[in-house]
Amino acid sequence: MSQPEQPPNQPQQPYGQPVDGNPYAGGPGQGAPSAPTGNPYGQQPPAPTGNPFAGQQPGQGAPFGGGAPFTPAPPARNNVLLGVAVALGAAIVAGILYGVIAGSIEREVGYAAVGVGFLVGFAASKVGGSNPAVIAASAVFSIGAVYVGQLIGISMILADVAQIPFSEVVGDHFDAVTKAWSQEADFMTYLFLGLGAVAAVGGAKKAD
Repeated sequence: MSQPEQPPNQPQQPYGQPVDGNPYAGGPGQGAPSAPTGNPYGQQPPAPTGNPFAGQQPGQGAPFGGGAPFTPAPPARNNVLLGVAVALGAAIVAGILYGVIAGSIEREVGYAAVGVGFLVGFAASKVGGSNPAVIAASAVFSIGAVYVGQLIGISMILADVAQIPFSEVVGDHFDAVTKAWSQEADFMTYLFLGLGAVAAVGGAKKAD
């Protein structure tokens, strides 16, 4: 039995009409058009600004792998003359303190001699660096500081025994002070001088 013949010129569904409730569905074989966004420039790339680094995010480093700006290293400490001057000044101060301590307790203390040398070497090297001349000057000045401290200690003891002012002992009888030092000097006296020099070298190395 033959099938009924379709009437000619059957109207086709016009393009753009809703299909199954979807107003953006296209015809057969056509993809659905994209929905309008309301922004005619939404798909355009950003216009060049003339700044090649404008697109970088905050916190990104400089181009070519650079980071923070280079900070130069601090200048090396190598002022020999100033280091020697500081060693001399520290030796004078430390020697006076050492003499006051020795005269007050009427005996010498090995730790005080070590402290004198360490202070002189440390202060000198902090300013003049680890130059051999600075270290040598620190050692020599430390020996002199301990020696001056011993003389001050003897002067304080003599002033107390003779019941005369300390300034008079130093000013008028300094020869008696040095003579007393020579008579009283023993192994420990020279050991304290050596400890001051060794401590000065150690203080200079510690400061470097």
